[in-house]
Amino acid sequence: MKKFFCFVLLGVLFLFPINSFAEEGQINHELIKGAVSGVLMEQSTGEIIFEKDKDKQVAIASMTKMVAQIIILEHIESGKIKWTDIVTVSKNAADMGGSQIYLSANEKMSVKDLFKGISMASANDGTVAMAEYISGTEEKFVKLMNQKVQDLGLKNTVFKNCTGLDEEGHFSSAYDMAMIAKELLSHQEILNFSSVYEDYLRVNTPNKFWLVNTNKLVRLYDGADGLKTGHTDNAGYCLAVTAKRNGMRLIGVVLGEETAKIRNSEASGLLDYGFSSKKVQSIKKETDIVDIIELEKATIDKIKVYPKQDINILQDKGVNNKKYQVSTSIGNVKLPLKKNDVIGKITVSEKGKSVYTGDLVVKENVEKLNFIQVLLRNMQGIVVGEI
Repeated sequence: MKKFFCFVLLGVLFLFPINSFAEEGQINHELIKGAVSGVLMEQSTGEIIFEKDKDKQVAIASMTKMVAQIIILEHIESGKIKWTDIVTVSKNAADMGGSQIYLSANEKMSVKDLFKGISMASANDGTVAMAEYISGTEEKFVKLMNQKVQDLGLKNTVFKNCTGLDEEGHFSSAYDMAMIAKELLSHQEILNFSSVYEDYLRVNTPNKFWLVNTNKLVRLYDGADGLKTGHTDNAGYCLAVTAKRNGMRLIGVVLGEETAKIRNSEASGLLDYGFSSKKVQSIKKETDIVDIIELEKATIDKIKVYPKQDINILQDKGVNNKKYQVSTSIGNVKLPLKKNDVIGKITVSEKGKSVYTGDLVVKENVEKLNFIQVLLRNMQGIVVGEI
């Protein structure tokens, strides 16, 4: 009788952890059951919270345009093009099928409005128009796109066009798409476009055009403000969605869903899972001054140093914040300096073990003084008694 009682008791004791484990595993397994593959990533750390066949090479439809958007924004930020530039649309761009803003050959539209059409309406014609404006041809622009994914170290992405229309040998993966989304989000201006649910093109013309964001989650999901949808017969319904709550930004990617409704539901569930199970501990903000260095023969004597991006540590919810040590190291600084130039490293450690290493940047331009300027500064120093 005692043996029987012990056997039953052991069975009861083991039942709960086994069931808890099974339930958690079942939740993960069922999280995006309709998707061919998917990833949930915390944006600031790049850490993966959930994955399903993350490296599987699949068609990704208009999510391709995230790389086109990165290149456009890089050209804006470098001054090579401006938002106010006027693009003359080619017949080739105007003839693009699929999602479009119905551009006409020789129509003139600003870079800003074309980018708006790409971001909200996933406009194939607008994307090709911008590709031709930047590179002359779509083919040359696609080379820039493929170079960009190589620069990001991504191994499972090859582009054949800039729109994502089905084409043999055009593919990516859930992980690569998440990393591309992370890179796109580093250009913060993207959210000024991707977060808008409705807007207009060709305002004050007889052809005023209503734009409605293809990403319905920016209206339906709390904290969602991007990022890119996609759909073709070959790719199914795809989505890279980003949302921010309580200082934590997540990136969810679902690929190959059967319908838009399932895609949106499972992407929302993916975000719910992350927000309910994880948190970030803020270590430093990109606006925090972490060092000040002195410069010789420069237009500025001292310059402030900042982290390149917010530094967070991803943790399970319920875990108390930990104590971390922060150290900086400055490299050999060479003039001139330009805004966002990397000049050193910042390291975060816990009990002597490094848990994060990132770049340090300056946020202003600094020129090198020429001989005459150095001479004048020295003379001024003598006059005021500093030398």
